[in-house]
Amino acid sequence: MDEQITGKRFLAVTVLNVLITVVEIIGGLVSGSLALLSDAFHNLGDSFSIVLGYVAQSIANKPETSKRTYGYRRAEILAAMVNAAFLIIVSVFLIIEAIKRIQQPTHINGEIMLIVAVVGLVANLLSAVLLHSGSHNNLNVKATYLHVLSDALSSFAVIIGGVILTFVNLTWLDPVLTIAVAIYIAYEAWPVIKQTVTILMESAPKLDYNGIEQDLVKIDGVTAVHHVHAWMIDEKRIIFSAHLNCHDMKLSDVEKIYSQVDKILREKYGICHVTIQAEYHRGKDEDFFDTVVDEEHLIR
Repeated sequence: MDEQITGKRFLAVTVLNVLITVVEIIGGLVSGSLALLSDAFHNLGDSFSIVLGYVAQSIANKPETSKRTYGYRRAEILAAMVNAAFLIIVSVFLIIEAIKRIQQPTHINGEIMLIVAVVGLVANLLSAVLLHSGSHNNLNVKATYLHVLSDALSSFAVIIGGVILTFVNLTWLDPVLTIAVAIYIAYEAWPVIKQTVTILMESAPKLDYNGIEQDLVKIDGVTAVHHVHAWMIDEKRIIFSAHLNCHDMKLSDVEKIYSQVDKILREKYGICHVTIQAEYHRGKDEDFFDTVVDEEHLIR
């Protein structure tokens, strides 16, 4: 399957989540299970997240324009951040409610809790299968996939609780399971938050910058490299710009150097877009990374 998840699959996962939500709300109210109700509202949020993910993917596929010269690819990064942030908020809410339930325990109908949790687990696992193939190379789909996977784990935990509560009345078990699931959800969501913030802040991607400098100055005609910038449009596309000090040569010879630079950066370092400015003496004493911001650099 392609990296892009089809609209039919997003729709199928959304419908499954809505059905799970309805079943779990009814089951949670009848059984008195906080874990089941929490999972129901979590699934309701997932339905919104899945729709948001699909819309973001559709926007990201739009072509570049005069207003968006790099296209709309960061729509998926924004959606991934919103989805992951929502998971963190849900986790905090679940923990707070679970603590309240520990302080004020109520009777739980383990049999109803078990049946509903099994239905939820099957539906969530099916949703996870539908999204799995696109979750490896796409942060947006990964965030949506994590939503569904965390729901599956939540349902599994509720099943365990349902089995135990069918035979033993442990009032603390349901909220403890809720806390455990909430911690797991937050643990899985946090790396997505970190990565999306890194991309949106245009932090430098992890590259061998010493190796890049050494490779570029080895090119015949290049004497130094400075004013380097590197950032990411999304989790796969790295943008790179640099100033090269070169021998005094014809423009046609400089273009040959550009081709060599482009080939090295693309093939060896996985950089998809390269912008190079050739100079003779200008900036030769500057550092590899431009760490000084002044009027002269702003003009550039």
